[in-house]
Amino acid sequence: MTIGAMPSPLHFHFDFISPYGYLASLRIESLAARHGRRVEWHAMLLGVSVLKVMGLKPLMETPLKGDYIARDVPRCAREAGVVLGRTPGAAVMNPLPSARAFAWVRRHHPAQAAATAHAIYQAYWGEGRDLSTPQALQAIDVPGGPSGHALADAAGSDEAAALLRADVEASLQAGVFGSPTVVVDGEMFWGLDKLDQLDRWLTRGGW
Repeated sequence: MTIGAMPSPLHFHFDFISPYGYLASLRIESLAARHGRRVEWHAMLLGVSVLKVMGLKPLMETPLKGDYIARDVPRCAREAGVVLGRTPGAAVMNPLPSARAFAWVRRHHPAQAAATAHAIYQAYWGEGRDLSTPQALQAIDVPGGPSGHALADAAGSDEAAALLRADVEASLQAGVFGSPTVVVDGEMFWGLDKLDQLDRWLTRGGW
């Protein structure tokens, strides 16, 4: 970073089906603000990075680990004072409509990207709504942002599908494989439990 330049942003990569991504999304902006940074939001797909590229099973279908996640997610939520409207073991929605709508907002309404991510995350994890279809997004309320009908229309468009494919490929090229992942100043921090280390990293200027 050159003298007088703005600090680089925190690139926050997330999947809407990730409970850890949801919990991290509630903290990332305040963490960034403490260090004079901004947040760039990037949707990724665990179905691509974990299942297709890495060849692994979904967490909840992994022996032993699935049972742990079922206890750990509610525990992390309780610690943060966050009420979950669904359990990690509940049927997983198709993330494509939400991720496509977000990719469209990120391209056409970038100032509303964070608000859109929060609104979708709140609907899915906070309220337990199923957002598996574009039509389900009609009920999403983004304060000051695109209407739910605009999100639904975008989610069903070829343009949004292409935008999401490009974003997912970019996340893979950056080495991102899980949600949440934060990339800043050339360093990658994966997982909700890495946010505290990220905070210390930014405070010390690395080590």
